[in-house]
Amino acid sequence: MLVNMNEVLKPAQKGKYAVGLFNAVNLELARGIINAAECTRSPVIMGTAEILLPYGPLEEVSYYLLPMAKKASVPVVVHLDHGLSYDTCIKALKLGFSSIMYDCSTDTYEENVRKVKEMADIAHSYGATIEGELGHVGDNEGSAEGSDHLEDPSKFFTDPKLAKDFVDKTGVDALAIAVGNAHGAYKLPPKLDFERIRTIASTIDVPLVLHGGSGLTDDDFRQAIKDGISKVNIFTDINVAAVKAEFEKFSSMDKGLIDLIPAAVEAVKQETMKKMQLFSSDGKAPAQTSQWNAADIEKITRLVAAEVAKHLNK
Repeated sequence: MLVNMNEVLKPAQKGKYAVGLFNAVNLELARGIINAAECTRSPVIMGTAEILLPYGPLEEVSYYLLPMAKKASVPVVVHLDHGLSYDTCIKALKLGFSSIMYDCSTDTYEENVRKVKEMADIAHSYGATIEGELGHVGDNEGSAEGSDHLEDPSKFFTDPKLAKDFVDKTGVDALAIAVGNAHGAYKLPPKLDFERIRTIASTIDVPLVLHGGSGLTDDDFRQAIKDGISKVNIFTDINVAAVKAEFEKFSSMDKGLIDLIPAAVEAVKQETMKKMQLFSSDGKAPAQTSQWNAADIEKITRLVAAEVAKHLNK
């Protein structure tokens, strides 16, 4: 079922678990992600980022993301991650994405507030949710998400004193924070500022987001979630898992693409399931219910009652 971010992150924030955002630039990634969510009964956030659009144009990605989300038996958010331009965010909303991130983190604080506030009002008018970023999450070398190599990431950490002001002024539904995390594969073990996470979580009401999740240790994830993270972004891990599976499956030039697709889907599924279990979102999707709505049930009840009355009057 297609939902917005509030419908999965508010329960996560209250329940002290996290929901994963997994980017799906092609059908194989999307199939693996949905399969994992349904197997673990986990809510999930699935989408793409503006920097990934050369590999899967936004409109084409929407052709499979939205129908798959609507058909799924678990809550699925279709999210534009790191929307860098006004036009891209608007296009995502018009296509039916249920959530967007408008990343103005490299602008001045005042410009970040102004632009995100404007986009939040628009997103909410579509019934969609919006994520903002305060501070700036940089990128490791080779990151698919960007090319901001920060020599001293601590200079760009989220200021807890500004977090509440930013959330109050913009009306964002979730806040991405910079606490020693970075996009892509880490060359050296990252050192997350857990105290900063705890401070920000105690200051604001909206769920916190950790970008650059691929490559963090299991203990990092558990501690970050315990301290207040409700959404974790993952791409590199599932992206690499798919390629490794295809290489292992490929044995000769006689192999075609259809020989490799199942391996990629299964690898993405398995890696995504691991993350869902690690984040403790498994089993958190609502129990499956009947597809009948109240009007259907009332109609059937009337028909049954009429048939019973007909037989009683014979």
